[in-house]
Amino acid sequence: MKNMLRNKNKELEVRKREKEDIKTEIYALSQSISMSAHKARRVLDQIRGRSYQETLMILELMPYRACYPIFKVIYSAAANAKHNMGLNEEYLVIIKATVNEGTTVKKLKPRARGRSYPIKRPTCHITIVLKDISLYE
Repeated sequence: MKNMLRNKNKELEVRKREKEDIKTEIYALSQSISMSAHKARRVLDQIRGRSYQETLMILELMPYRACYPIFKVIYSAAANAKHNMGLNEEYLVIIKATVNEGTTVKKLKPRARGRSYPIKRPTCHITIVLKDISLYE
């Protein structure tokens, strides 16, 4: 009987911690970016798990076109953390960075003799999750 109560108490503590973790995570989402998800993923793999300030330096020096929209999303997430939760930007770490494929914009390119060829323009959605590590020290 006592063991069952202890197990229930442990489960409740774990659930409370999970809810607290959700509250300390800061999300930012950018949708319908005119870029292939594969090309954006190439940049996100380099910054996942790094600190906020280190990430900004890396993105400024990388030569890829995907860096600018990712930079804007990360900057927006940090602004959300500072404004909404009053967190310091020095302690923010990127814990999750994902790219999902969006809708494909289909266009027609005019060709010779009245024909047209289809052009498929891929889009993607970028999600960034930041966490304040000073809360866990």
